[in-house]
Amino acid sequence: MELRHIRYFKAVAEEKNFTRAAEKLAIAQPPLSRQIQDLEEELGTKLFERSPHKVKLTEEGELFLQYASQILDLVNRSEEEVRIRKEGLQGTLYIASVEGCGPHLFAHWISEFQKMHPHVQYILWNGNTDDVNNRVTKSLCEVAMITAPFNTEEFHVLEVYEEPWVAMIPKGHPLYSETNEPINPNELLPYDLLIPSRESRQGEIHGWFSDPQSMPIIRGRVAHMMNAYELSKNGVGIAIYPESISSLVRDREVCIRQINHPDAKAFYALIWKKDRTLSHAAEAFIEFIKKNKEGVQ
Repeated sequence: MELRHIRYFKAVAEEKNFTRAAEKLAIAQPPLSRQIQDLEEELGTKLFERSPHKVKLTEEGELFLQYASQILDLVNRSEEEVRIRKEGLQGTLYIASVEGCGPHLFAHWISEFQKMHPHVQYILWNGNTDDVNNRVTKSLCEVAMITAPFNTEEFHVLEVYEEPWVAMIPKGHPLYSETNEPINPNELLPYDLLIPSRESRQGEIHGWFSDPQSMPIIRGRVAHMMNAYELSKNGVGIAIYPESISSLVRDREVCIRQINHPDAKAFYALIWKKDRTLSHAAEAFIEFIKKNKEGVQ
């Protein structure tokens, strides 16, 4: 058995299609099929159930995939360690983040981390918490930042920051305030609200109101902070978002009033998958953040 057999097998297992796997590996399909057949003959068992348009792993194939993944991880890490010993830490960090404080925090950490490890490269992606969770689950990124609630069964979780929730109110609205004093949740009840799109967020916001029979009017659920700002500025509703949305305000067309409730806080955490072997760059980055997460403004 050769290493290329294992790489070919893993590509077919991931793509569930010989044609797509061959394209991914940049080889022709007939040689790929022969290599898989040779591997099955060597192991004495079928690894795939084949149909005209897709393939499916057998039970033996599922078991072999676990070992194949471990072998390839070990090979990749050994190659990486040799390069690191010779040239220093390098590689590409795949990062995903929610809006709010996420981009600011990552920019600060990456700036400092880069001084120590100038050969590391970065690919950053932004989305809402559900989207970011999904990217980590599918191993499309190694390290990510989300807001609470956190899935501690699937991910390692390192809390790094918190900030209050605020109401963004357009000029001319009855609740608009030049002095930006805090606002009680019940004052928002008669008015249309715009809230983040995450599924759990509506229940969290409902919990701020003293009378469970009097629920706020949710006019829209908005995935991105810039959209919430523009909608609020144009009078569609009051945007309920973490305080970092105030960084978008460039004039007095809206005011920012902090929500006066003890539970009205957004908690941010770094997450990474429990069952995934991280690259050396990701491991070093996480350790750096553990030591430097305090004091970020």
